[in-house]
Amino acid sequence: MRKISLYLMLLTSAAFIASCDKSKNVQLHTIINEDGSCERHVSYSNVMTKTERDSLWAGDNVQWAYPLPECLNIDAFMDSHTDIGEGDTVTTTFRSMFNSVEEMCQRTPLNLNGSRIKSKASLEKHFCWLYTEYTYTETFISVEDSFKLPVANYADKDVISYWFTGKPNLMQGLTGSEVSQRISKMEEQVDQWFNDNFYQSVFEYMVDNYDSIPNPPISKERFVALRDSFYHYIIGKSEMMVLNLEIQDNYREFYHSNAYADFFNDETPLGEGLSNKLYTHFNIFSFDVPYILTMPGTVWNPGTGIIKDGTIHYQLTGERLIPGDYVITATSRVTHIWAYVVTLLIILLPLAVSFYRRKK
Repeated sequence: MRKISLYLMLLTSAAFIASCDKSKNVQLHTIINEDGSCERHVSYSNVMTKTERDSLWAGDNVQWAYPLPECLNIDAFMDSHTDIGEGDTVTTTFRSMFNSVEEMCQRTPLNLNGSRIKSKASLEKHFCWLYTEYTYTETFISVEDSFKLPVANYADKDVISYWFTGKPNLMQGLTGSEVSQRISKMEEQVDQWFNDNFYQSVFEYMVDNYDSIPNPPISKERFVALRDSFYHYIIGKSEMMVLNLEIQDNYREFYHSNAYADFFNDETPLGEGLSNKLYTHFNIFSFDVPYILTMPGTVWNPGTGIIKDGTIHYQLTGERLIPGDYVITATSRVTHIWAYVVTLLIILLPLAVSFYRRKK
């Protein structure tokens, strides 16, 4: 029987966390102008109940009925407006303009675990007579340091990149059964990485708060010394150490004491603190913000994005920030109509002169 994937259970838990946030529908839109200036629009949506709608005044007052999602940071945004769409969907959009892409990225309007997501950007312009080519690149800084144990210790670099970002395509040319085998192997490696990180987080938290345990069965030093022994014991009891709902029983059985129960009870200070610490890991996997990019002219290279109705769409997710920096890039061209006119005149002028001389 194939074992249950810890990673799939993680994604299910992360999806549940996201679904608990009424304001999870966040979208980021970056607009690049020909002169190098730029705009950022960030919006979030809610579905308003009939009771909420009846209790609100129409117009701008709507936005104050809903708290900002925790992933938004709007300190750099100048103005906003709120619209009520179909199905009583309330969408609030914040907008700000910047003189350069470098200035814009100093105020990225997204938070992850209480800190602003860092990004850096560049805009290159190349004048080519008949057109000007624009290449915009924005790099979102990795959150790999959120995990004590780096994922690079568990799998090959390309495997890690494929699992979290889909690039490079390691499945090209493989059959369905071969793809399944490779995915299963990757899944085991990622499971091990996440399992070990969660165990590390739980263990460190318990050691840091060991003095708060009433009547511990062993000293802190002995608890630390038994770290690996308990790890092997609990892995032997369950393939999913961290998400094992009986983990409290495992502690009681191994240490012959119920002294550690408060760590796994959210209604106690110790349990609440541990839950908050583990939540920061889950929160990375629940972070998902559609990113829309509008470039000047016509886009001819969207990078990893998909062109829809003249704009480029990317997925900015916490997963994509784990193996390394996540890069969004696109190239477009603005056609110079005047250059075509001048070129045509340059071509036609000698012909016109020659024709004029022959006529004369």
